[in-house]
Amino acid sequence: MKFDMNLAWREASGMVSVNAQVLAIIAGVFFFLPSFAMALFAPMPEATGTMDEAQAMNMVGTYYAEAAPWLIVVGIAQAIGVLALLALLTDRRRPTVGEALKAGAVSFLPYFAAQLLLGVAVALGFVVIVGAATASGSVALAAILFPLGFVGLVYVMTKTSLTAPVIVIDGLRNPIRALSRSWNLTRGNSLRLFGFYFLVFLAFVVIMIVISMIVGLISMIALGAGIVSQIANGVLSGFAGALMVVYFVAIIASAHRQLSGPSPEAISQTFE
Repeated sequence: MKFDMNLAWREASGMVSVNAQVLAIIAGVFFFLPSFAMALFAPMPEATGTMDEAQAMNMVGTYYAEAAPWLIVVGIAQAIGVLALLALLTDRRRPTVGEALKAGAVSFLPYFAAQLLLGVAVALGFVVIVGAATASGSVALAAILFPLGFVGLVYVMTKTSLTAPVIVIDGLRNPIRALSRSWNLTRGNSLRLFGFYFLVFLAFVVIMIVISMIVGLISMIALGAGIVSQIANGVLSGFAGALMVVYFVAIIASAHRQLSGPSPEAISQTFE
């Protein structure tokens, strides 16, 4: 089946608008609040003009080391939130928020295992690339291998992008089978899927940058550079991030529905 970008966007937008109220609850608790809290209480430090590259890298490393416990908690919460959103958007039984959260919690371990396997495979791939470039001692070979490695990473992430809906919607709890099904579903449509993901992501980034600049300027003029301005920016980043996650979850749900070949009745019931 050929992936239809326009159909995927229409379905994703329709799912979000129809389920807006319940989606707002999960998005607020699992995406907005954690993002807002991190922006307010553990913001990423900014490099100063006097720092060299090594100092800047050390500053970032120190930040992630100190914030690691909180980042892990936020990551787990957001993973369960993504899985719960998928249950809300795709379950024709119209689950309550509590039922969707239960489905997300039940799906978390298989999803985590699948992401862990994927992460290990990607890390091994980069170890091979780095090892080959280092062993050759050739700058030209390294200049070829590293871009190829990045392209390979993008390809793998696109091919496995439907793992979450496979686990939640298809009920495949085996992480290897879930990854394999995502890989098979995307066969022949990888480039289209990547192009669609990239365009949607780019549109959100541009919108977020423009809004952030406007709000930041207004905040600086009206509120100054104090805590109130920081809170305003945290609210903005939290809201924009939550909205982007909701739409991306709807997009992968729509892509899964399209590529797995649902019945016309299943599609129509989504918009009743």
